[in-house]
Amino acid sequence: MHRFAFLSSLVLSMALAGCQTAKRPAPAPDTTIKTSSIVAPEGSQIAETEGRLPQMSHDTSPHHLAGRTLTVASIHDLHLQDKEVILSFDDGPIPGRTDRVLATLDQFGVKGAFMMVGEMAELHPELARKVAMEGNAIGSHTYRHDNLATLAFDMAMKEITRGEAAVTKATGVDVNFFRFPYLADSHKLRAAVAMRDMVVMDVDVDSKDYLNTSPAAITKRTIGVLHRRGRGIILMHDIHNRTATMLPTLLSTLEAEGYKVVTLQFKKPTAPAEMASL
Repeated sequence: MHRFAFLSSLVLSMALAGCQTAKRPAPAPDTTIKTSSIVAPEGSQIAETEGRLPQMSHDTSPHHLAGRTLTVASIHDLHLQDKEVILSFDDGPIPGRTDRVLATLDQFGVKGAFMMVGEMAELHPELARKVAMEGNAIGSHTYRHDNLATLAFDMAMKEITRGEAAVTKATGVDVNFFRFPYLADSHKLRAAVAMRDMVVMDVDVDSKDYLNTSPAAITKRTIGVLHRRGRGIILMHDIHNRTATMLPTLLSTLEAEGYKVVTLQFKKPTAPAEMASL
């Protein structure tokens, strides 16, 4: 049974990776709050390195990367100050990768926002619950990572609600955040998500860690975009080994440059949800 679950998880994670690198015209320069996660692979193909948790630094001095806690009721509350970032991770959880990400976050004393695919959470409920119990913000990313822009509204909502229910059951906590697969949304769908008391997570800095490139290249790209923007929600994927491998270097760089990682917390809106979504 465990072997079947592992194989099913592996097949699903490969399918998600395939979705992220589906061939499509390259997006325009990153000038808006949302960036496209669908681009062709770039440059030479560099195999992911499977391996154990990277050796952590033996430096016992306290880290100073953790910033404030930001309590939000809607997307309009997601206002970051200069040199503030939110670390967000899509598509997990998956053993051997999500837990490496968690170990690194714990080492630096910071929290992330995990947008879980419902089917992945169902396959790995213990790991999903661990993510939640360690104080990270929990969101859903639909049940099967379908492109909702290609579905009728009712079918898209069914995919959203099924994903939300699966993540809630696996983690044991309320799901208060949501990210559209491929960032493919519509005003109607965004309003419907808001009416479910969930905050849509957009993207300011796309790490493009779904490209088959080196961890060093991902870190360099992410920091480069962040330098231009000065702040923002960083998109990463905890299903990739390259992401788990590059994360300690990314966080060390952010810390050295004076950035702060913001912890997200949800509060139920006082105004009607349909008004908060406008």
